[in-house]
Formats: sequence, C-alpha cells, structure tokens
Amino acid sequence: MLLVLLASYAAVASDVEKEKRWADQIVDSLIDGEALWLQADGHPFLGIFTQAEDPESKAAAIIVHGIGAHPNWPQVVYPLRTALPQHGWSTLSLQMPILPNDAAPGAYAALIDEVPPRLDAGINFLKERGVETIVIIAHSLGATMSAYYLSTGDRDVQGFVAVGMAGGIQDSRILTAQMAQKITVPILDIYGSDDAAGVLAAASQRKALADKAIGGAYTSLRVRGANHFFDGKDDDLVDAVSAWLTTVLRLPGPTS
Repeated sequence: MLLVLLASYAAVASDVEKEKRWADQIVDSLIDGEALWLQADGHPFLGIFTQAEDPESKAAAIIVHGIGAHPNWPQVVYPLRTALPQHGWSTLSLQMPILPNDAAPGAYAALIDEVPPRLDAGINFLKERGVETIVIIAHSLGATMSAYYLSTGDRDVQGFVAVGMAGGIQDSRILTAQMAQKITVPILDIYGSDDAAGVLAAASQRKALADKAIGGAYTSLRVRGANHFFDGKDDDLVDAVSAWLTTVLRLPGPTS
C-alpha cells in the first residue's frame, strides 16, 4: 500500500507538501462552506463547497484560483465563492496544482496535464449532488488552465468566466487567444482597467479573434478602476459575473 501511495505521488508534479500546508490552514479556520477531499489520478486534493441559499437551485460554479494560491484565497476567490450562493449558485472552489513559491510562471506549463482530472473530479462531485448547470469561474493562471481544459474536449460545462486571464505560459498548447476560439460554451472575459500589462494586451487580442470565431457567445468586459486582484472592487466583480450568468444562461438571479 505504501509503495502504491508513493508511486502515485511521484507521478504528481504539483507541490503536494505545499498543498497539504494550505489545506491544514484552511480546514482549521474555515467558516463559510464545507471542506472536502476529492481524488484526481489517485491524488487527494482539497475542495470547498458552499451551498446556494436557494434550496431549489441546480446550478453551481467551480472556482479556480490563480498562481501559487489556494481555494480560499482572499482576493477574487473568496468573494466569488461566498457571494454567488446569494445569487442562486452553489460554489465548489478547488485546489489546483501548484509549485514552490520561487517557481517561475513558465514552470507551471509542466502542471497543465494535471488540470483536467481535478476539474473532472469537481464536475463529478457536483453532478452527484444533483447539479444540472455548471460553469467554471477562474482567475489569472487558473483561467489559463481552465481555458486549456475547455478547449481540449467536450466537457459537461455550460459557461466559462475568465478573470484577469493573460496570454498564456511557456507551452505552445497554452495560448489563450487560440484556446478561446476552440471553446464551445459562452465566455465572459472580465478584467480590470488597471490590470497587469500582459492581461490588458492579451484581452485585446482575444477579443479581436474570439469575436470573429464565436461572436455573440463571447463577452469582453473591462471593469473601470479594477486591478488584477479586484482590490476594493469585490462587489463590482460579483455583480458583473452574476448578471452575466443570469442573462446568458437564463437562470434565476438572487433569491428574494
């Protein structure tokens, strides 16, 4: 049993010790939501599930964090995962593969093949709970990872919200402008007017290409005054995402 366990971890490029440290901190201090463990390729990873306030809701959003972060990250992730349940959406925030703190962004290309099994595990969990409509909402590098997932196969996902998504990382498979053209579900590409230079440049390129490729299924939204982490703009982010989900997917808005 020990040899099997060690072999499964050896196949994982993610920093599992760092994942465990994050998980220990989150579980000990978690107030909103339910901590749970999912499995991807034999590797356990943390998720946080928060039930929609509407007990009849059958819609859920998978929340995906950015580089080096965790599923309860205070910027972007926490506001979305805790506020969307008030708008009729359960949320499942997932720990994605991560690297040590000193890793260069380009090194994350080595983790890309570990992304689909984690997102598949999240989708399977939600479907077992009776969820019928699933979207992925992802920030920064998490948005790039999620775009890769959605562009490489038919997924049981009905929408994609990319928050502050840059142009890609050092892997020819992972260029967001090209991936956006291959995604077959509606996309909200949302970013701040004060976002990182790479995000602003990539967003303009994606808009030009995606408008031509998928037309009305693609929405680009620039939030005035927002930086890459939407500091001080949490409500603007949540309201914009909720409004898009309600309009594009034609699901109910906030419960009364």
